[in-house]
Amino acid sequence: MDQEAARTARESLDLAFHMSNVLDSGIDRHTLSVLIALCDMGVNPEALAAVVKELRREPPSSETNLTWMASCDRWLGV
Repeated sequence: MDQEAARTARESLDLAFHMSNVLDSGIDRHTLSVLIALCDMGVNPEALAAVVKELRREPPSSETNLTWMASCDRWLGV
């Protein structure tokens, strides 16, 4: 990535992070960067939102961990 493209990407992330903070989303900069990268790779943004909401809930018990992971895979279309 050349310097101009890197600068543009950094500015875009800065803007998205600022908007995230204004909306009080609670998403940190690194997580936002990962979510944006997943969207760039073609992952459905609505599916990502559903996964983020689910992750914010209480962590699943060990018995339901595999079921929970399978549902995340379904949301993401994996």
